[in-house]
Amino acid sequence: MDLQLAGRVVLVVGGTGLIGAAVVERLRAEGAVAVAASRGGTGGAVLDARDDASVSTGISALLDEHGRLDGVVVTAAPSAQTLDPARSSEPAQVLEAVDAKALTFLRVANAALTVMTASGYGRIVGVSGQNAFLTGNVTGAVRNAALIIAAKNLADSVAGTGVTVNTVSPGTVREDPSPEVQSAGAGEVSPADVAALIAFLVSPIAGAVSGESIAVGHRVRGVTSM
Repeated sequence: MDLQLAGRVVLVVGGTGLIGAAVVERLRAEGAVAVAASRGGTGGAVLDARDDASVSTGISALLDEHGRLDGVVVTAAPSAQTLDPARSSEPAQVLEAVDAKALTFLRVANAALTVMTASGYGRIVGVSGQNAFLTGNVTGAVRNAALIIAAKNLADSVAGTGVTVNTVSPGTVREDPSPEVQSAGAGEVSPADVAALIAFLVSPIAGAVSGESIAVGHRVRGVTSM
């Protein structure tokens, strides 16, 4: 399938991470101009998604160089393994995690929407996680659920403008995922699997999909979601 991404300019925030790097690789394979952004600027643009000024400067620099912004993918967030399970319900950790993931997404999306709504076209995708649908880890659930809720609100605010906003929620991401799916657990998934879905969502042919939260990997086994 031709995703019609040739020549499209897509900013991948967190583009040097496990998922982000796979997204950049897939988008480039589809002919897109994928700009990897990170705080250190390794292999691409410098952009600290926790700082409003850095986000604004980074997007301005991209526009100066490429003249357009067709898509934004936000994968930037501390790994779930960095969250202290002993502090799962501690407000300080929850607040820090929400800022580092959900508000990071919101900062970048808000800046991108200004450009995209003016041009009448754009695709924004945020990476959440399937623990948004589970109890047992307050920090993990809240930071991912907050991202999904923020994205849905943004999608509704730009409905009908030619701009879409969606989220994807992987299970555990591994280079060599197991095919087994445990009861009350999500299916494991590879970075390439996540990237394939994201590539579709940032493509022109996905214009009818917006405001959605899509699981990648078998959605939590034994749980329904309407």
